[in-house]
Amino acid sequence: MPSPIPVTRLLPKDIYPSLDIGTCSSPLTKHPYGPTLQVPVQRLHGKVSSRLWSSVIHWKELRSMQPVGSGGFGSVYRAEYLGDTVALKTVKKCTKNKLASRQSFWAELNAAHLRHRNIVRIIAATTCVPADFEDESSIGMILMEFVGSRNLQQIIYECAEPLGEDRWLRYSKDIVHGLQFLHSHNVVHLDIKPANVLVSSEDVCKIADFGCSLTLDHGCEVSAISPHLSHVGGTYTHRAPELLKGEGVSSKADIFSFGITFWQLITREQPYTGDRQHVLYAVVAHNLRPCVQKYPLFRSEQGRLCRTLLSRCWSGEGRCRPSAQELLPHLEQLRSHT
Repeated sequence: MPSPIPVTRLLPKDIYPSLDIGTCSSPLTKHPYGPTLQVPVQRLHGKVSSRLWSSVIHWKELRSMQPVGSGGFGSVYRAEYLGDTVALKTVKKCTKNKLASRQSFWAELNAAHLRHRNIVRIIAATTCVPADFEDESSIGMILMEFVGSRNLQQIIYECAEPLGEDRWLRYSKDIVHGLQFLHSHNVVHLDIKPANVLVSSEDVCKIADFGCSLTLDHGCEVSAISPHLSHVGGTYTHRAPELLKGEGVSSKADIFSFGITFWQLITREQPYTGDRQHVLYAVVAHNLRPCVQKYPLFRSEQGRLCRTLLSRCWSGEGRCRPSAQELLPHLEQLRSHT
């Protein structure tokens, strides 16, 4: 039987010392609706507080629920909550790997205590749901700010609208600003890709879906094959070689994933074709990366700068990749050549 998930791995330190977890095997305490985390909820003049997240969802305040999307992770609904438009996400239970499912749910909260314009804000989360909301396949529910119904995957591949240099540069800077903030708080996302970057009605990118994320101890690496990290994965087309090899996890894994995403924003093409296992092997053994030679846009002065930046981002050695902080001036330099 797997060991309980360590509270210190799943929650920020300003929360877990105050928890009364008793004999529970997850960081829970009792509430009238069942076990929840003891984090206060605030309501400021009809608005959801921007400072705190809560483990108590006031279900009677949840109105006008409309389905937005669904997938392997669960379902997302648009709703009204305490006067605000929000997104309600149900996290699905995986029958094949229940430990990984629980870890994935708690990983969603790794950035819940952080506030940044390029990160989707968590409002509340709970594993305890009233009977009229209950779903047998659900581990719990997460209440988030409603960013919109568009993500970068849809904008890159499903929209006829142009994606000019100014736009893809602005989107790239949004993602890197979000990563820089996460990494400065020792949070690594580990599944950066266009589908996990939401785009608001103001055309601002926000990083979402933290189910693969980790909180590192003071930025130190952690082994990807640790028994407590069975949920670490991410999308194979964007996964850093060190993760594919089961080596240490660091913030540089996100930089590799950003490099693939950056290439997609520029080219509006899929990074790889062919069999999944062939791609995985080639990325690790033969340094396979998305093609840049065939695209004329990479032959301009700006294009050559992009090629240099891409080669650094998707280096096979994590230590050779720039940090998010180091990426920002390079993106500014690209803007000067538009």
